Amino acid sequence: MFELMIHLDGDSEKPLYGQIYSYIRSQIVGGKISCGEKLPSTRFLSRHLQVSRSTVELAYDQLLSEGYIESVPCRGYYAGDVTGLYLGGPPKREDAWREEKKATAEAQGVICFSADENDYAHFPYAVWRKLTRELLAEEQPKLLCAGDAAGEWELREAICAYLYHARGVNCGPHQIVVGAGNEYLLMLLSHILGERKRVAMENPTYLKAYGTLFQMGHEMLLTGWDGGGISMEEIDRLNPDVVYAMPSHQFPMGTVMPMKRRLQLLQWASMASGRYIIEDDHDSEFRYRGKPIPSLQGSDAHGTVIYIGTFSKSVSPAVRVSYMALPERLLANYRKNCGFYSSTVPREQQALLTMFLRRGYFERHLNKMRRVYKAKHDIFLSLLKDEPWVKRIYGDYAGMHLLVEAHGETDALRIAEDAKKEGVRVYALEEYMVFGTAKKGGAGPTLLLGYGGLSESEMREGLSRLRRVFVEE
Repeated sequence: MFELMIHLDGDSEKPLYGQIYSYIRSQIVGGKISCGEKLPSTRFLSRHLQVSRSTVELAYDQLLSEGYIESVPCRGYYAGDVTGLYLGGPPKREDAWREEKKATAEAQGVICFSADENDYAHFPYAVWRKLTRELLAEEQPKLLCAGDAAGEWELREAICAYLYHARGVNCGPHQIVVGAGNEYLLMLLSHILGERKRVAMENPTYLKAYGTLFQMGHEMLLTGWDGGGISMEEIDRLNPDVVYAMPSHQFPMGTVMPMKRRLQLLQWASMASGRYIIEDDHDSEFRYRGKPIPSLQGSDAHGTVIYIGTFSKSVSPAVRVSYMALPERLLANYRKNCGFYSSTVPREQQALLTMFLRRGYFERHLNKMRRVYKAKHDIFLSLLKDEPWVKRIYGDYAGMHLLVEAHGETDALRIAEDAKKEGVRVYALEEYMVFGTAKKGGAGPTLLLGYGGLSESEMREGLSRLRRVFVEE
Protein backbone atom coordinates (compact mmCIF):
# COMPACT_ATOMS: atom_id res chain seq x y z
CA MET A 1 0.00 0.00 0.00
CA PHE A 2 1.37 3.42 -0.96
CA GLU A 3 -1.35 5.92 -0.09
CA LEU A 4 -4.25 6.40 2.31
CA MET A 5 -6.96 8.85 1.31
CA ILE A 6 -7.60 10.36 4.74
CA HIS A 7 -9.62 13.55 4.96
CA LEU A 8 -8.23 15.64 7.81
CA ASP A 9 -10.35 18.40 9.31
CA GLY A 10 -8.16 21.15 10.79
CA ASP A 11 -11.16 22.76 12.49
CA SER A 12 -12.23 19.61 14.31
CA GLU A 13 -11.86 19.35 18.06
CA LYS A 14 -10.35 15.90 17.46
CA PRO A 15 -6.55 16.13 17.05
CA LEU A 16 -5.02 15.23 13.71
CA TYR A 17 -3.29 12.12 15.04
CA GLY A 18 -6.65 10.97 16.41
CA GLN A 19 -8.29 11.40 13.02
CA ILE A 20 -5.53 9.35 11.39
CA TYR A 21 -5.85 6.70 14.11
CA SER A 22 -9.65 6.50 13.73
CA TYR A 23 -9.52 6.22 9.96
CA ILE A 24 -6.91 3.42 9.88
CA ARG A 25 -8.65 1.58 12.74
CA SER A 26 -12.02 1.69 10.91
CA GLN A 27 -10.44 0.44 7.68
CA ILE A 28 -8.80 -2.51 9.45
CA VAL A 29 -11.93 -3.39 11.42
CA GLY A 30 -14.07 -3.13 8.30
CA GLY A 31 -11.73 -5.36 6.33
CA LYS A 32 -10.81 -2.73 3.73
CA ILE A 33 -7.23 -3.00 4.95
CA SER A 34 -6.71 -6.74 5.16
CA CYS A 35 -4.65 -8.64 7.68
CA GLY A 36 -0.97 -8.55 6.74
CA GLU A 37 -1.31 -5.62 4.36
CA LYS A 38 1.61 -3.17 4.55
CA LEU A 39 0.87 0.38 5.65
CA PRO A 40 2.63 3.49 4.32
CA SER A 41 5.75 4.52 6.20
CA THR A 42 5.39 7.37 8.72
CA ARG A 43 7.68 9.51 6.56
CA PHE A 44 5.65 8.92 3.40
CA LEU A 45 2.26 9.35 5.06
CA SER A 46 3.28 12.59 6.79
CA ARG A 47 4.44 14.00 3.46
CA HIS A 48 1.32 12.73 1.69
CA LEU A 49 -1.05 14.24 4.29
CA GLN A 50 1.12 17.34 4.76
CA VAL A 51 1.36 16.91 8.53
CA SER A 52 4.35 16.47 10.81
CA ARG A 53 5.92 13.04 11.06
CA SER A 54 5.40 13.04 14.83
CA THR A 55 1.62 13.32 14.24
CA VAL A 56 1.64 10.12 12.17
CA GLU A 57 3.91 8.39 14.65
CA LEU A 58 1.45 9.17 17.49
CA ALA A 59 -1.37 7.58 15.50
CA TYR A 60 0.71 4.51 14.65
CA ASP A 61 1.84 4.13 18.28
CA GLN A 62 -1.77 4.10 19.45
CA LEU A 63 -2.76 1.53 16.80
CA LEU A 64 0.26 -0.56 17.71
CA SER A 65 -0.52 -0.53 21.42
CA GLU A 66 -4.11 -1.66 20.78
CA GLY A 67 -3.09 -4.47 18.45
CA TYR A 68 -4.54 -3.08 15.23
CA ILE A 69 -1.14 -2.97 13.53
CA GLU A 70 2.17 -4.77 13.93
CA SER A 71 5.70 -3.45 13.55
CA VAL A 72 8.31 -5.54 11.73
CA PRO A 73 11.89 -4.30 12.28
CA CYS A 74 13.54 -2.89 9.14
CA ARG A 75 10.36 -3.54 7.11
CA GLY A 76 7.60 -1.31 8.44
CA TYR A 77 4.04 -1.52 9.74
CA TYR A 78 1.43 -4.13 8.81
CA ALA A 79 -2.26 -4.53 9.58
CA GLY A 80 -2.80 -7.04 12.38
CA ASP A 81 -5.34 -9.81 12.88
CA VAL A 82 -8.20 -8.10 14.72
CA THR A 83 -10.46 -11.15 15.04
CA GLY A 84 -9.65 -11.69 18.70
CA LEU A 85 -10.34 -8.06 19.62
CA TYR A 86 -14.11 -8.59 19.45
CA LEU A 87 -15.77 -10.78 22.04
CA GLY A 88 -19.01 -10.77 20.11
CA GLY A 89 -17.28 -12.13 17.03
CA PRO A 90 -15.66 -10.32 14.12
CA PRO A 91 -17.50 -7.55 12.24
CA LYS A 92 -19.95 -8.54 9.51
CA ARG A 93 -17.51 -7.66 6.76
CA GLU A 94 -14.93 -9.91 8.37
CA ASP A 95 -17.54 -12.69 8.58
CA ALA A 96 -18.21 -12.34 4.87
CA TRP A 97 -14.50 -12.35 4.13
CA ARG A 98 -13.95 -15.53 6.12
CA GLU A 99 -16.91 -17.23 4.45
CA GLU A 100 -15.44 -16.29 1.09
CA LYS A 101 -12.06 -17.70 2.09
CA LYS A 102 -13.76 -20.90 3.28
CA ALA A 103 -15.62 -21.27 0.02
CA THR A 104 -12.39 -20.71 -1.92
CA ALA A 105 -10.59 -23.33 0.14
CA GLU A 106 -13.41 -25.80 -0.44
CA ALA A 107 -13.38 -25.01 -4.15
CA GLN A 108 -9.72 -26.00 -4.30
CA GLY A 109 -10.82 -29.58 -3.81
CA VAL A 110 -13.18 -29.49 -6.80
CA ILE A 111 -12.01 -31.35 -9.88
CA CYS A 112 -12.94 -29.34 -12.95
CA PHE A 113 -13.27 -30.96 -16.38
CA SER A 114 -12.93 -27.62 -18.14
CA ALA A 115 -12.12 -27.35 -21.83
CA ASP A 116 -10.44 -24.00 -21.17
CA GLU A 117 -7.64 -25.28 -18.92
CA ASN A 118 -4.10 -25.78 -20.24
CA ASP A 119 -1.28 -27.84 -18.77
CA TYR A 120 1.08 -25.23 -17.35
CA ALA A 121 3.45 -27.72 -15.70
CA HIS A 122 5.26 -28.08 -19.03
CA PHE A 123 5.45 -24.39 -19.89
CA PRO A 124 9.05 -23.41 -20.83
CA TYR A 125 9.53 -21.05 -17.89
CA ALA A 126 13.34 -21.06 -18.18
CA VAL A 127 13.22 -20.04 -21.85
CA TRP A 128 10.60 -17.37 -21.16
CA ARG A 129 12.73 -15.91 -18.34
CA LYS A 130 15.84 -15.97 -20.53
CA LEU A 131 14.13 -14.16 -23.39
CA THR A 132 12.56 -11.64 -21.02
CA ARG A 133 15.94 -10.82 -19.43
CA GLU A 134 17.52 -10.50 -22.87
CA LEU A 135 14.74 -8.23 -24.07
CA LEU A 136 15.02 -5.92 -21.08
CA ALA A 137 18.82 -6.06 -20.71
CA GLU A 138 19.17 -2.85 -22.69
CA GLU A 139 17.02 0.23 -22.60
CA GLN A 140 14.76 0.22 -25.64
CA PRO A 141 12.55 3.33 -25.63
CA LYS A 142 10.63 2.05 -28.66
CA LEU A 143 9.10 -0.68 -26.48
CA LEU A 144 7.36 2.04 -24.47
CA CYS A 145 5.70 3.59 -27.52
CA ALA A 146 2.31 2.65 -28.96
CA GLY A 147 3.69 0.88 -32.04
CA ASP A 148 1.94 -0.23 -35.21
CA ALA A 149 -1.85 -0.45 -34.94
CA ALA A 150 -1.90 -3.84 -36.68
CA GLY A 151 0.95 -5.23 -34.60
CA GLU A 152 4.73 -5.16 -34.91
CA TRP A 153 5.93 -6.06 -38.39
CA GLU A 154 8.47 -8.60 -37.08
CA LEU A 155 5.76 -10.46 -35.19
CA ARG A 156 3.45 -10.45 -38.20
CA GLU A 157 6.28 -11.87 -40.32
CA ALA A 158 6.86 -14.64 -37.78
CA ILE A 159 3.13 -15.43 -37.63
CA CYS A 160 2.93 -15.59 -41.43
CA ALA A 161 5.84 -18.02 -41.59
CA TYR A 162 4.29 -20.24 -38.91
CA LEU A 163 0.83 -20.21 -40.50
CA TYR A 164 2.19 -21.05 -43.95
CA HIS A 165 4.23 -24.04 -42.81
CA ALA A 166 1.86 -25.36 -40.13
CA ARG A 167 -1.60 -24.47 -41.45
CA GLY A 168 -1.14 -23.81 -45.16
CA VAL A 169 -2.35 -20.21 -44.82
CA ASN A 170 -1.35 -18.01 -47.76
CA CYS A 171 -0.93 -14.38 -46.72
CA GLY A 172 1.66 -11.66 -46.27
CA PRO A 173 2.55 -9.73 -43.10
CA HIS A 174 0.57 -6.75 -44.39
CA GLN A 175 -2.60 -8.86 -44.16
CA ILE A 176 -2.10 -9.79 -40.50
CA VAL A 177 -3.76 -7.87 -37.65
CA VAL A 178 -2.66 -8.69 -34.11
CA GLY A 179 -5.00 -8.12 -31.17
CA ALA A 180 -5.63 -9.06 -27.54
CA GLY A 181 -8.07 -11.93 -28.00
CA ASN A 182 -10.42 -13.21 -30.68
CA GLU A 183 -13.32 -11.12 -29.38
CA TYR A 184 -11.37 -7.90 -29.95
CA LEU A 185 -10.54 -8.99 -33.50
CA LEU A 186 -14.20 -9.79 -34.16
CA MET A 187 -15.12 -6.29 -33.02
CA LEU A 188 -12.59 -4.87 -35.46
CA LEU A 189 -13.91 -7.15 -38.17
CA SER A 190 -17.43 -5.84 -37.59
CA HIS A 191 -16.21 -2.34 -38.41
CA ILE A 192 -14.38 -3.67 -41.47
CA LEU A 193 -17.35 -5.61 -42.90
CA GLY A 194 -19.94 -2.93 -42.12
CA GLU A 195 -23.14 -2.81 -40.11
CA ARG A 196 -26.06 -5.24 -39.90
CA LYS A 197 -24.57 -8.24 -41.66
CA ARG A 198 -26.45 -11.53 -41.66
CA VAL A 199 -24.08 -13.97 -39.94
CA ALA A 200 -24.68 -17.73 -39.89
CA MET A 201 -23.23 -19.89 -37.10
CA GLU A 202 -23.65 -23.48 -36.01
CA ASN A 203 -25.56 -24.24 -32.84
CA PRO A 204 -24.08 -25.32 -30.40
CA THR A 205 -21.18 -22.98 -30.94
CA TYR A 206 -18.46 -20.83 -29.43
CA LEU A 207 -20.73 -18.51 -27.45
CA LYS A 208 -18.19 -15.70 -26.97
CA ALA A 209 -17.97 -15.26 -30.72
CA TYR A 210 -21.74 -15.39 -31.07
CA GLY A 211 -22.19 -12.85 -28.27
CA THR A 212 -19.58 -10.49 -29.70
CA LEU A 213 -21.10 -10.45 -33.17
CA PHE A 214 -24.61 -10.14 -31.75
CA GLN A 215 -23.62 -7.19 -29.56
CA MET A 216 -22.05 -5.52 -32.60
CA GLY A 217 -25.52 -5.40 -34.15
CA HIS A 218 -25.35 -8.22 -36.66
CA GLU A 219 -28.34 -10.46 -37.39
CA MET A 220 -27.37 -13.89 -36.12
CA LEU A 221 -28.69 -16.92 -38.00
CA LEU A 222 -28.39 -20.35 -36.39
CA THR A 223 -27.83 -23.48 -38.45
CA GLY A 224 -27.96 -27.12 -37.51
CA TRP A 225 -25.12 -29.62 -37.29
CA ASP A 226 -25.17 -32.82 -39.32
CA GLY A 227 -21.90 -34.50 -38.35
CA GLY A 228 -19.95 -32.91 -41.19
CA GLY A 229 -20.04 -29.35 -40.00
CA ILE A 230 -22.27 -26.47 -40.92
CA SER A 231 -25.26 -27.47 -43.08
CA MET A 232 -24.99 -26.13 -46.64
CA GLU A 233 -28.72 -26.68 -47.20
CA GLU A 234 -29.46 -24.27 -44.38
CA ILE A 235 -26.84 -21.82 -45.66
CA ASP A 236 -28.58 -21.76 -49.02
CA ARG A 237 -31.95 -21.30 -47.32
CA LEU A 238 -30.86 -18.56 -44.89
CA ASN A 239 -28.75 -16.67 -47.48
CA PRO A 240 -26.33 -15.00 -45.03
CA ASP A 241 -23.64 -12.45 -45.83
CA VAL A 242 -21.09 -14.11 -43.58
CA VAL A 243 -20.58 -17.69 -42.37
CA TYR A 244 -18.67 -18.26 -39.13
CA ALA A 245 -17.13 -21.73 -39.29
CA MET A 246 -14.62 -23.88 -37.40
CA PRO A 247 -13.73 -26.41 -40.11
CA SER A 248 -10.60 -27.92 -38.53
CA HIS A 249 -12.16 -28.67 -35.13
CA GLN A 250 -15.66 -27.40 -34.45
CA PHE A 251 -16.30 -26.29 -30.89
CA PRO A 252 -17.88 -27.85 -28.96
CA MET A 253 -18.80 -30.81 -31.21
CA GLY A 254 -15.20 -31.60 -32.16
CA THR A 255 -15.96 -32.49 -35.79
CA VAL A 256 -13.67 -31.94 -38.77
CA MET A 257 -15.34 -30.57 -41.88
CA PRO A 258 -14.78 -32.95 -44.82
CA MET A 259 -13.12 -31.64 -47.95
CA LYS A 260 -16.30 -31.83 -50.04
CA ARG A 261 -18.14 -29.59 -47.56
CA ARG A 262 -15.19 -27.17 -47.50
CA LEU A 263 -15.26 -26.82 -51.27
CA GLN A 264 -19.03 -26.29 -51.20
CA LEU A 265 -18.62 -23.54 -48.63
CA LEU A 266 -15.88 -21.84 -50.65
CA GLN A 267 -18.02 -22.08 -53.78
CA TRP A 268 -20.97 -20.52 -51.94
CA ALA A 269 -18.80 -17.57 -50.86
CA SER A 270 -17.49 -16.99 -54.38
CA MET A 271 -20.93 -16.93 -56.02
CA ALA A 272 -21.97 -13.45 -54.82
CA SER A 273 -20.19 -10.20 -54.07
CA GLY A 274 -19.74 -9.35 -50.39
CA ARG A 275 -19.89 -12.90 -49.04
CA TYR A 276 -17.24 -13.93 -46.54
CA ILE A 277 -16.26 -16.89 -44.38
CA ILE A 278 -14.77 -16.32 -40.93
CA GLU A 279 -12.51 -19.32 -40.29
CA ASP A 280 -11.93 -19.79 -36.57
CA ASP A 281 -9.05 -22.27 -36.49
CA HIS A 282 -9.96 -23.54 -33.03
CA ASP A 283 -7.51 -26.02 -31.44
CA SER A 284 -6.02 -26.71 -34.86
CA GLU A 285 -2.55 -27.33 -33.40
CA PHE A 286 -3.63 -30.42 -31.48
CA ARG A 287 -4.59 -33.37 -33.62
CA TYR A 288 -3.72 -36.90 -32.51
CA ARG A 289 -4.62 -39.09 -35.48
CA GLY A 290 -4.05 -38.80 -39.21
CA LYS A 291 -2.46 -35.99 -41.17
CA PRO A 292 -2.79 -32.33 -40.15
CA ILE A 293 -5.94 -30.72 -41.53
CA PRO A 294 -5.03 -27.74 -43.77
CA SER A 295 -6.80 -24.44 -43.26
CA LEU A 296 -9.80 -23.44 -45.33
CA GLN A 297 -8.01 -20.21 -46.16
CA GLY A 298 -5.26 -22.15 -47.94
CA SER A 299 -7.81 -23.44 -50.47
CA ASP A 300 -9.45 -20.05 -51.02
CA ALA A 301 -8.83 -18.74 -54.53
CA HIS A 302 -11.25 -15.79 -54.39
CA GLY A 303 -10.23 -13.90 -51.24
CA THR A 304 -13.36 -14.74 -49.26
CA VAL A 305 -11.87 -16.33 -46.12
CA ILE A 306 -10.97 -14.29 -43.03
CA TYR A 307 -8.67 -16.45 -40.90
CA ILE A 308 -8.57 -16.05 -37.10
CA GLY A 309 -6.21 -17.85 -34.73
CA THR A 310 -4.72 -17.47 -31.26
CA PHE A 311 -1.78 -18.46 -29.06
CA SER A 312 -4.07 -19.03 -26.06
CA LYS A 313 -3.95 -22.82 -26.28
CA SER A 314 -0.50 -23.31 -27.78
CA VAL A 315 1.30 -20.88 -25.42
CA SER A 316 -0.98 -19.40 -22.75
CA PRO A 317 -4.25 -17.45 -22.54
CA ALA A 318 -2.40 -14.88 -20.40
CA VAL A 319 -0.24 -13.95 -23.41
CA ARG A 320 -3.43 -12.49 -24.95
CA VAL A 321 -2.24 -12.58 -28.55
CA SER A 322 -4.62 -13.47 -31.35
CA TYR A 323 -4.22 -12.77 -35.04
CA MET A 324 -6.40 -12.26 -38.08
CA ALA A 325 -5.44 -12.70 -41.75
CA LEU A 326 -7.56 -10.42 -43.91
CA PRO A 327 -8.20 -10.90 -47.64
CA GLU A 328 -6.48 -8.28 -49.79
CA ARG A 329 -9.78 -6.67 -50.75
CA LEU A 330 -10.60 -5.87 -47.10
CA LEU A 331 -7.33 -4.10 -46.30
CA ALA A 332 -8.53 -0.72 -47.50
CA ASN A 333 -11.59 -1.02 -45.24
CA TYR A 334 -9.35 -1.95 -42.32
CA ARG A 335 -7.12 1.11 -42.81
CA LYS A 336 -10.12 3.39 -43.22
CA ASN A 337 -12.35 2.07 -40.43
CA CYS A 338 -9.85 0.67 -37.91
CA GLY A 339 -6.38 1.92 -38.78
CA PHE A 340 -6.56 4.63 -36.11
CA TYR A 341 -7.06 2.15 -33.24
CA SER A 342 -3.95 1.53 -31.15
CA SER A 343 -2.69 -2.01 -30.77
CA THR A 344 -4.10 -3.78 -27.72
CA VAL A 345 -0.98 -5.93 -27.22
CA PRO A 346 2.03 -4.26 -25.48
CA ARG A 347 5.10 -3.98 -27.68
CA GLU A 348 7.34 -5.83 -25.22
CA GLN A 349 4.89 -8.75 -25.26
CA GLN A 350 4.96 -8.75 -29.04
CA ALA A 351 8.77 -8.60 -29.08
CA LEU A 352 9.00 -11.48 -26.61
CA LEU A 353 6.64 -13.65 -28.65
CA THR A 354 8.57 -12.79 -31.83
CA MET A 355 11.79 -14.09 -30.26
CA PHE A 356 9.95 -17.19 -29.05
CA LEU A 357 8.70 -17.91 -32.58
CA ARG A 358 11.80 -17.00 -34.63
CA ARG A 359 14.30 -18.94 -32.53
CA GLY A 360 12.38 -22.20 -32.74
CA TYR A 361 11.26 -22.31 -29.10
CA PHE A 362 7.59 -22.21 -30.05
CA GLU A 363 7.91 -25.15 -32.44
CA ARG A 364 9.72 -27.24 -29.83
CA HIS A 365 7.19 -26.31 -27.15
CA LEU A 366 4.27 -27.10 -29.45
CA ASN A 367 5.68 -30.51 -30.39
CA LYS A 368 6.18 -31.29 -26.71
CA MET A 369 2.64 -30.24 -25.80
CA ARG A 370 1.21 -32.35 -28.62
CA ARG A 371 2.83 -35.38 -27.01
CA VAL A 372 1.62 -34.34 -23.56
CA TYR A 373 -1.98 -33.77 -24.64
CA LYS A 374 -2.06 -36.91 -26.79
CA ALA A 375 -0.98 -38.96 -23.77
CA LYS A 376 -3.70 -37.32 -21.68
CA HIS A 377 -6.24 -37.87 -24.45
CA ASP A 378 -5.41 -41.57 -24.69
CA ILE A 379 -5.54 -42.07 -20.91
CA PHE A 380 -8.81 -40.19 -20.54
CA LEU A 381 -10.40 -42.02 -23.48
CA SER A 382 -9.39 -45.36 -21.98
CA LEU A 383 -10.81 -44.43 -18.57
CA LEU A 384 -14.10 -43.29 -20.09
CA LYS A 385 -14.53 -46.53 -22.00
CA ASP A 386 -14.53 -48.38 -18.67
CA GLU A 387 -17.28 -46.21 -17.19
CA PRO A 388 -20.65 -48.02 -17.05
CA TRP A 389 -22.65 -44.82 -17.55
CA VAL A 390 -20.94 -43.94 -20.85
CA LYS A 391 -22.96 -44.70 -23.96
CA ARG A 392 -20.94 -42.99 -26.67
CA ILE A 393 -17.80 -40.84 -26.99
CA TYR A 394 -17.21 -38.46 -29.86
CA GLY A 395 -15.15 -35.43 -30.80
CA ASP A 396 -12.01 -37.42 -30.02
CA TYR A 397 -8.50 -37.39 -31.52
CA ALA A 398 -8.21 -33.59 -31.48
CA GLY A 399 -8.33 -30.65 -29.10
CA MET A 400 -8.53 -30.89 -25.32
CA HIS A 401 -12.05 -32.11 -24.64
CA LEU A 402 -14.38 -34.99 -25.39
CA LEU A 403 -18.15 -35.19 -25.73
CA VAL A 404 -19.63 -38.05 -23.74
CA GLU A 405 -23.20 -39.25 -24.16
CA ALA A 406 -24.63 -41.00 -21.10
CA HIS A 407 -27.19 -43.77 -20.82
CA GLY A 408 -30.67 -42.85 -19.68
CA GLU A 409 -32.97 -39.89 -20.09
CA THR A 410 -31.67 -37.68 -17.28
CA ASP A 411 -31.15 -34.07 -18.28
CA ALA A 412 -27.46 -33.23 -18.74
CA LEU A 413 -27.89 -29.93 -16.89
CA ARG A 414 -29.20 -31.85 -13.89
CA ILE A 415 -26.23 -34.21 -14.05
CA ALA A 416 -23.89 -31.20 -14.02
CA GLU A 417 -25.67 -29.77 -10.96
CA ASP A 418 -25.61 -33.10 -9.11
CA ALA A 419 -21.93 -33.47 -9.95
CA LYS A 420 -21.13 -30.21 -8.12
CA LYS A 421 -22.39 -31.80 -4.90
CA GLU A 422 -19.84 -34.58 -5.40
CA GLY A 423 -17.00 -32.09 -5.87
CA VAL A 424 -16.65 -32.35 -9.62
CA ARG A 425 -17.43 -29.78 -12.34
CA VAL A 426 -18.69 -31.05 -15.69
CA TYR A 427 -20.45 -29.20 -18.49
CA ALA A 428 -23.70 -30.03 -20.25
CA LEU A 429 -23.79 -29.68 -24.02
CA GLU A 430 -26.79 -27.38 -23.55
CA GLU A 431 -24.47 -24.85 -21.91
CA TYR A 432 -22.99 -24.21 -25.37
CA MET A 433 -26.36 -23.70 -27.05
CA VAL A 434 -27.43 -20.18 -27.91
CA PHE A 435 -29.81 -18.87 -25.25
CA GLY A 436 -33.44 -19.72 -25.95
CA THR A 437 -32.69 -22.75 -28.09
CA ALA A 438 -32.80 -26.40 -27.09
CA LYS A 439 -30.87 -29.48 -28.08
CA LYS A 440 -32.61 -31.51 -30.74
CA GLY A 441 -33.92 -34.92 -29.78
CA GLY A 442 -32.26 -38.21 -30.57
CA ALA A 443 -29.17 -38.10 -28.40
CA GLY A 444 -29.08 -38.86 -24.70
CA PRO A 445 -27.70 -36.51 -22.04
CA THR A 446 -24.33 -35.28 -23.31
CA LEU A 447 -21.46 -33.86 -21.27
CA LEU A 448 -18.44 -31.88 -22.43
CA LEU A 449 -15.38 -33.05 -20.48
CA GLY A 450 -12.05 -31.26 -20.80
CA TYR A 451 -8.82 -32.96 -19.76
CA GLY A 452 -6.02 -30.57 -20.74
CA GLY A 453 -5.39 -29.23 -17.24
CA LEU A 454 -5.81 -32.53 -15.35
CA SER A 455 -3.34 -35.19 -14.25
CA GLU A 456 -4.15 -38.88 -14.58
CA SER A 457 -4.89 -39.13 -10.86
CA GLU A 458 -7.28 -36.17 -11.10
CA MET A 459 -9.02 -37.77 -14.07
CA ARG A 460 -9.51 -41.00 -12.13
CA GLU A 461 -10.75 -39.24 -9.01
CA GLY A 462 -13.05 -36.97 -11.00
CA LEU A 463 -14.63 -39.88 -12.85
CA SER A 464 -15.00 -41.77 -9.56
CA ARG A 465 -16.96 -38.84 -8.12
CA LEU A 466 -19.01 -38.50 -11.31
CA ARG A 467 -19.84 -42.22 -11.21
CA ARG A 468 -21.62 -41.68 -7.89
CA VAL A 469 -24.01 -39.26 -9.60
CA PHE A 470 -25.23 -42.00 -11.95
CA VAL A 471 -25.36 -44.66 -9.22
CA GLU A 472 -27.61 -42.48 -7.08
CA GLU A 473 -30.13 -41.91 -9.90
